[in-house]
Amino acid sequence: MGDLHNNGGFAENQLSVHQGSLLDFLLFSSPMDDIFTCILSWTSYLRRRFIDFVENLVVQDVYRSKGSVSVSSTSYTEYFNSGTCQTSSGQGEEFLANTDSGIVNTNRSMQLRQALLLPGCRLAFPFLALRLAWSSILVPWRFAFCYVKRTQAQVYSIISRMERTLRGSSDDIGWLQRTPGMAPVEDGTARFLELLEAIRNGEHTLPNSFVYLFVPGLFSNHGPLYFVATKKFFSKMGLTCHIAKIHSEASVEHNAWELKQYIEELYWGSGKRVMLLGHSKGGVDSAAALSIYWSELEHKVAGLALVQSPYGGSPIASDTLREGQIADKETRRIFELLICKTIKGDMRALEDLTYEKRKEFIMKHKLPEGVPLISFSSEAKVAPGVLATMTQIAHAELPRLPFLKFRNSEFDDVSQLGHQVPIVIPVSAAMALCALHLLLRYGEKSDGLVTCRDAEVPGSVIVRPEQKLDHAWMVYSSKKKNPNEPDATEMCEAILTLLVELGKRKQEEIQKS
Repeated sequence: MGDLHNNGGFAENQLSVHQGSLLDFLLFSSPMDDIFTCILSWTSYLRRRFIDFVENLVVQDVYRSKGSVSVSSTSYTEYFNSGTCQTSSGQGEEFLANTDSGIVNTNRSMQLRQALLLPGCRLAFPFLALRLAWSSILVPWRFAFCYVKRTQAQVYSIISRMERTLRGSSDDIGWLQRTPGMAPVEDGTARFLELLEAIRNGEHTLPNSFVYLFVPGLFSNHGPLYFVATKKFFSKMGLTCHIAKIHSEASVEHNAWELKQYIEELYWGSGKRVMLLGHSKGGVDSAAALSIYWSELEHKVAGLALVQSPYGGSPIASDTLREGQIADKETRRIFELLICKTIKGDMRALEDLTYEKRKEFIMKHKLPEGVPLISFSSEAKVAPGVLATMTQIAHAELPRLPFLKFRNSEFDDVSQLGHQVPIVIPVSAAMALCALHLLLRYGEKSDGLVTCRDAEVPGSVIVRPEQKLDHAWMVYSSKKKNPNEPDATEMCEAILTLLVELGKRKQEEIQKS
């Protein structure tokens, strides 16, 4: 009876020890999304409690069959904690469990092995069977739970990628207008239209006291006619103008350094301040040059006009290179092959136009307050007729063919002379499709690559023309020209004329202050 009483007390003590952890597990369980971890923990806890209970019964039955040892709850606990059995008198000497067979090993595993071999132990073999059955039951359950958790993680990853892909740039478009602390803009469209009308009537007031520098945009190195018509138009008026020879497929910071050197050379060579007009990425490169090197360029630059420039970022670049969306790695590899391998460019040239990179750069390098700024944005046509419009981006020079003879004398004359063949591609059609995509997906007006809100620079005078112009219209000539509408050269002259007026107004404000 003493054995039963002591062992019963031992069981109560063990139950009280685990009671706190059981209550903690039940009251403070994991969230519902981690339900499988909770089930595994609960199953492991039940298995451990069941095995401890059966082991206690086996050991009690062993010592009851011997009839020579009485194990108290205190000594039994110390036996399993220290690995040695002590007598109930509390002395620290090891005892003999069986005088006929020698000293019993105090290790727990050896004691259980010997207990299982005793012929009087009635629970030994059922215990082995139960333990084996319990383990065999847990194995498939654990495998099933792990498989379900892995499947759940994959499903969550796919859902997250789909949500990120569908969301796109909806949270980033127009972030400059939503950011507190940005300088307000001024609408100069009315004055721009007045200057444009005067230029079409033959009034050219652009002074020759500046050097006009046109900064081309991305992939301009592969378009030989980029800004060529505008440069010829300005040269005929006797104005000093240049097209910046920079690597358009380089990063923004690299081109900013090249433009800084280019501006200094023009200033020291002519003694005139430089008026900058940057198109697309060229405007971003020019703004970066002024932001980073303004202390060296303050007295050398008279103003900056950003024409259709993604100063805040481009949704096309962001949607293409955004990480965590569907097929992001495959898309990136395609553009790396196109930009880095095919045209020998820098992948950062496109990365620097994403919203993430533009936010980081603008917060770090803000435009100086004293420089005159103009932001020009437009909306592309999305009518079906635009799909048939072809744009000339280059021309091929055919050699003389004196050995060819034609029956018609007109063709004989052509064979004797070099002939230029225009190279045309449907750029306007591609811009129209992109503009329609941005309009349907985000509800934003754009020129095909840059939304109107992202092209507005804080603290600048913004110009929104009434004419529908795509992203390539300002630098390439279209094969369909309307004589009743202004062309790209007249547009550029009107923008720079407005920039000159803005510079004079700022100088007057500085003198008054």
